Amino acid sequence: MGDNNEVAVVTGANSGIGRATAIHLARNGYTVFGTARGLEKARKADSMAAEAGVQLQWVEMDVADDASTSAGLAEVLERAGRVDVLVNNAGVGGNAVVEECPPSLYHEVMNVNLYGVVRCVQAVLPHMRERGSGTIVNISSVVGRFAALAQAPYVASKWALEAMSEGLAQEVAPFGIRVAMVEPGITKSAIFAKNIDAPNSSGAYEAHYRRMFQFYAAGMAQATDPFEVGAVVLNAIRTSEPRLRYPVSWGGPELLANRPLVSDADWVALGAIESDAEYTAEFERLFGVRIAT
Repeated sequence: MGDNNEVAVVTGANSGIGRATAIHLARNGYTVFGTARGLEKARKADSMAAEAGVQLQWVEMDVADDASTSAGLAEVLERAGRVDVLVNNAGVGGNAVVEECPPSLYHEVMNVNLYGVVRCVQAVLPHMRERGSGTIVNISSVVGRFAALAQAPYVASKWALEAMSEGLAQEVAPFGIRVAMVEPGITKSAIFAKNIDAPNSSGAYEAHYRRMFQFYAAGMAQATDPFEVGAVVLNAIRTSEPRLRYPVSWGGPELLANRPLVSDADWVALGAIESDAEYTAEFERLFGVRIAT
């Protein structure tokens, strides 16, 4: 696969994991269409692609908008004639504890991280079904199966994405279409630089936000290159032994392997620990990930 002029679409390909994945797929023989909300955002990706000796095609598209998404993917089908691989990467973060998170923020995050994926899937599936083949890779997150602290809307959107993807995988299996979820921990990505808001509007949750940022600080100090995620995406597409889920990057494999082993009582008790030092020690004991900085 990949040498037969196969076409891959990567949403949000202008930065981070999307950019790395688009370039990695292009280097491996795919014709890659990247989507971005504005084509001026694609310049750095284009220069990195040129350095890698490949070229990316671009479509202006906003996954948060029905009309924009259907028009963008129709344009890809018109220009390329086919879509073999869809990588749903476009995503936004969202920090807040439940008490301080307005429903409008849930809606904003869900509209990109869940509804945006649904829009893209619905646009390509009729074509994939007709051809009896295709791969859909949804970029989830370690928080798709691990309710990370003080990121209620982001966690909810990724858990919802996992549920939708799990159902989708069964729905499309009879048509020869494969679904995979890639679950990164912390990679070097602009999403974290942008993701610095902490409402703390009540003042009651200062420790929660502090611990959340400490988790990311520990991760950023050891963050893995987004091209590592690109390599996992390529493997998920090409492997002869497909899996539904692929944990990757700092913290991902450890957190997702250990989370099912933590009892509900221990999970809740972790939240009640008052001392940051005791919290980080217990976190490491439970999950095998060191977050002390």
